[in-house]
Amino acid sequence: MAKKVTKIVSIQIPAGKATPAPPVGTIFGPLGINLQEFCTRYNDATRDKMGDIIPCEVSVYEDRTFDFILKTPPTPSLLLKAAGINKGGVKGANDIIATITKDQLKSIAETKLPDLNTDDLEAAMRQVAGTARNMGIAVKGLNDQELAEQAEEAKEAEAEAAKLDAELNEMEAEAKEMADADMPEVETTAQDNKETEE
Repeated sequence: MAKKVTKIVSIQIPAGKATPAPPVGTIFGPLGINLQEFCTRYNDATRDKMGDIIPCEVSVYEDRTFDFILKTPPTPSLLLKAAGINKGGVKGANDIIATITKDQLKSIAETKLPDLNTDDLEAAMRQVAGTARNMGIAVKGLNDQELAEQAEEAKEAEAEAAKLDAELNEMEAEAKEMADADMPEVETTAQDNKETEE
């Protein structure tokens, strides 16, 4: 008879570096599984992928035993590694901070293929390219024209924003001058309490 699964947990850990400390201990401690056994099995299974973040889906059974399935590294971490950067751009496609080659894109798509909702490499490449674009990573040869257009658009948008800022500052200065000039002097007089009492 098959063992009953009580919980399925997804976790992302650097390959070969699982320890009973958080996040592993925090997530699995309350479930009662042997933390040291999990770490040893995970590290052995991922030792050849050192340097990558490897997602893992852990099935915990009633008797507190477990099995796990390793997934492919998250697309963003593969892209960051290929581009040689630590984090993606803040403004996404409007702020290109790194470039990868079409071969690197294809290699990442091949790695991700088992976990994607397609078995077509071209479609996988398009998905990875979309993620790259959102992270501010361009693909040489794939979107060069688009990059040039985006750079031009971004330059125009910045110029327009600077122009609007200058106009706004000018209008604020004029409004302040007018307000200062039109402001009548107000005399404040304290009313005598005796008058009000009578």
